[in-house]
Amino acid sequence: MDSSILQAANILKSGGLVAFPTETVYGLGADATNPAAVAKIYEAKGRPSFNPLIAHVLTVEDAFALGIFSKHAKLLAKAFWPGPLTLVVPAQDNCATCELARAGLNTIAIRVPSHVIARQLLQAFGKPIVAPSANRSGHVSPTTASHVCEDLGNRVDLILEGGSTEFGLESTIFLCSGQEIILLRPGSITRQMAETVVGVAVQDSDKDAGLVAPGQLASHYAPRAHVRLDVSQPKADEAYLAFGPQPGLDAFAVENLSFSADLTEAAANLYAMLRRLDQSGAKTIAVSPIPSHGLGEAIRDRLARAAAPR
Repeated sequence: MDSSILQAANILKSGGLVAFPTETVYGLGADATNPAAVAKIYEAKGRPSFNPLIAHVLTVEDAFALGIFSKHAKLLAKAFWPGPLTLVVPAQDNCATCELARAGLNTIAIRVPSHVIARQLLQAFGKPIVAPSANRSGHVSPTTASHVCEDLGNRVDLILEGGSTEFGLESTIFLCSGQEIILLRPGSITRQMAETVVGVAVQDSDKDAGLVAPGQLASHYAPRAHVRLDVSQPKADEAYLAFGPQPGLDAFAVENLSFSADLTEAAANLYAMLRRLDQSGAKTIAVSPIPSHGLGEAIRDRLARAAAPR
């Protein structure tokens, strides 16, 4: 096994923080069983302590040891793990993750990542790793190691380099409550994909029900610049996040999520392009209309949170 993986595992065992790539975004990892280590994540990110963290494990069987999985939850786990899916389920009575990681809730958010480096780290460490996105809380999520360095600097003990992430959006989160499947955060595993597997309709979350999973704060994934949505023609002093063919634009700076209007390409580019536009110096980032079907639902969700009042 690579020496950097072993070094990272030893840092986690000693209560330190390691940033590592997953197929979604880079995560800021700590020992999920160690409250002092988990507290370092909250401190490094400036993250509200009531916002729960996702526990990453190596196998589906490891996940079953942490949470109580309904029939539908098991179907989703077996269909999409390893992969960009997080399931929120009731925690086992003897759940290994500490209460701080679960924000004192009786549920636990679990994911089995597919990225080879994430899996090597989990194998070397041998315990669950909690890993929110490796950025300051509320900022744009990191899709490269350099993004992590820009945002966290010396707040992290080691950054494992893994290139650009594949999906570029955080994992889909479903709450599996009884016989219901509730979409808490859209992502690359769409509601239609889940409905095909479980054979029932996926429900929308109750916005007033309180936090039960990461990524539910109204203002989240936010650049410093103001964000203006569904703009077909930006102003000359605005940075513009375009989508699809956009001839003759007069804007301060322009990035195009996908010239061919491909939603998968757009999702992968979203955070890196938001960061570059934020660094352009423009006070406002105008965003092209994005369709709401399929992966567009997840992209629009992140953009709406980026545009929410701070």
